[in-house]
Amino acid sequence: MSLSYVCTKCGKRTPVTTLEPCCECGGLFELDFTPPKWDEKLIDKNEWSLFRYRRFLALDDESWRTVSMGEGMTPIIRLDENVLLKMDYFMPTLSFKDRGAATLVSHMKSIGVKSCVQDSSGNAGNAVAAYAARAGIGCEIYVKEDTSPAKIRMIESHGAKVHKIAGSRDHCADVCRQRVVSDHLYYANHVFNPFFYEGMKAYIYETFEQLGRIPSNIVVPVGNGTLYLGVIKALEHLLDSGVIEKFPQIIALQSEYCDPLYQANLNHAAEPAVIEAKETLAEGIAIARPSRGAELLELAYKHDIRFVTAKEDEILAARALLASRGIYCEHTTAANYAAYKHYCELYGPTSDTLITMCGAGIKSDH
Repeated sequence: MSLSYVCTKCGKRTPVTTLEPCCECGGLFELDFTPPKWDEKLIDKNEWSLFRYRRFLALDDESWRTVSMGEGMTPIIRLDENVLLKMDYFMPTLSFKDRGAATLVSHMKSIGVKSCVQDSSGNAGNAVAAYAARAGIGCEIYVKEDTSPAKIRMIESHGAKVHKIAGSRDHCADVCRQRVVSDHLYYANHVFNPFFYEGMKAYIYETFEQLGRIPSNIVVPVGNGTLYLGVIKALEHLLDSGVIEKFPQIIALQSEYCDPLYQANLNHAAEPAVIEAKETLAEGIAIARPSRGAELLELAYKHDIRFVTAKEDEILAARALLASRGIYCEHTTAANYAAYKHYCELYGPTSDTLITMCGAGIKSDH
């Protein structure tokens, strides 16, 4: 298939074979891709990975066949009468970012990328490092210097070079992007590159195939918003296809210590609020300046998405409760459940809710 990017700022079209991270005007790329109407007959039920849904994903060619490690297809289990958990840390690199990394690296392989750089809070960096190694693509990952040591060890184990950067997560991104420009490197970034969140759409496709429906409420953590974008795009697709009757209530969560989208949403602002971020246990969503912030907010208003915060002093208790039920997740993932409990305090008991278990607990034991 012949694919193009469209600039979200000026509308210019660019072939997806470009090695540039964004449009020359500085605007971020969107994929010009409309999937066929949802039809279960188009699912390849002999393929046990997210690529069973490849007819609904923007893929260049068959490169995914040598890149995939069976990511996706994570089970949904019941926590209690109100909550279902999608066990996304069952994936190859122990996090939900594998869906996006698999599709992005498949694209990189198809256009001949030889090496790449990326900035990450840990999970996306580890996922890209693993899949890049599998595809024979060189990789460097920029992380905050206080990123979980286990995540750094995993990234390095795949042969990627790790750059530890002092300061905030946003500063880390700035340093990496300066390197992209100065050395003209391929930016395998989960925010800039739409092939990443193209893979994240499978979170919803899996859920729909597994349950035969979409839960009434879906809790989605939002830092840079790659899962959020994938979830919304896939739900819009199912709605447009006429296989679901209404959009579920998306419960978008941020850390109370780093909540630019939550604050903007309070005022129905078009851009993320300027905040003074504090250190948080929920390191995976500690993004004070989300690059696609205006886009995330526009979608929030379009679909009546509710933002809620995870209270910092409730994250460890949420992690302990989940662990007591056999579910050992990382701190950022526990924030998902803490935020759900806070949401119930605000809006009352909330049944038929799906929560992602994004990352394994062993990743954030520090």
